Formats: sequence, structure tokens, C-alpha cells
Amino acid sequence: MSNLALLRVLEARFEKNMKRHQGLEWAKVQAILEANTEKLWSLNEMERTGGEPDVVGHDKKTGEYIFYDCSVESPKGRRSICYDREALETRKEHKPKNNAIAMAATMGLELLTEEQYRELQKLGNFDTKTSSWVKTPANIRKLGGAIFCDRRYETVFVYHNGAESYYAARGFRGSLRA
Repeated sequence: MSNLALLRVLEARFEKNMKRHQGLEWAKVQAILEANTEKLWSLNEMERTGGEPDVVGHDKKTGEYIFYDCSVESPKGRRSICYDREALETRKEHKPKNNAIAMAATMGLELLTEEQYRELQKLGNFDTKTSSWVKTPANIRKLGGAIFCDRRYETVFVYHNGAESYYAARGFRGSLRA
């Protein structure tokens, strides 16, 4: 998608979902994005893979705008993946095509942390049919595990799996600062 077309999509989403970014102005967001083609490329990757990125905050210290994937379900183009490269390499059979950490890095994103995931859930009901890998603490990952979150019964749940596991309904949500 061209940068102009992407900016139009992002502006329409911004205007439609003002509760996600009360007090922020699209013109200021657009000016930052137009000056940073690398961030626009990352936002395009978020959009292309079904993430529906939107502004969810503004860091007053750095001046950066914070974008999260705001698709209702875990982004379709990022599902059926294990957690990281180590998990992918240790899987003996039926390896997935990719892993969340590598995909995010390639896209210029960070996986949401558990805290960020909970912040996202305050803005709407996300992952009511899917789940999303979140950044896993090193002590859990060292033992072979990884964590993911979803929303069921009006509650956000944090679960664990072996990092090498993957499911058709599990992907990841990213964050980007611009």
C-alpha cells in the first residue's frame, strides 16, 4: 500500500476510534509519520498482516506516539507460529513457518508485554476467539515456556505453553513507537 493510502486508512481508524486516544490530534500524528518512512513501513506491515494498527497513547517525555495492533482478533497474517527461533529449531516435527519474535523484529515491532496487553483490553474486547503471544519473562523462557493472553468471560487471562507450540488461533500483537 502506498504511504498516502496507508495514512488515509490510519486517519479513518483514528477518527472512528477516538476513545483509544482522547486528546490527541491526527495532524500531529501524521506529521511525525510523514517524517519517518521507516515507521510508516512498519505500520504498513502491521496493516498488511491484519493488525489494524491505531494510536493508543503519547509519551510526553519522548514525544513519541504509541501504536498497538487493534484488530478484534489476533492478526490473521501472524498466526500458527511458535514463540521464538529457539523454539522453532527445537521442534522436531510439523514446524511452523515462523516465530513471533523473529516476525516482530522483521516488522520493526515489539511484542506486547502482559501489562500492555491489559492496557489494550481497557480499550475494547480483543481476542475473544483467538489468543496472542506476549513478551515472556526470561525466567519462564529459560525453562522452555512462553506466555500468551486472551479475553474470555469478560476477563483477561494469561496462560503458558511450551514455546514451541503453535495454534491456528494464536498469533501476536505488536507495539510501535513513532
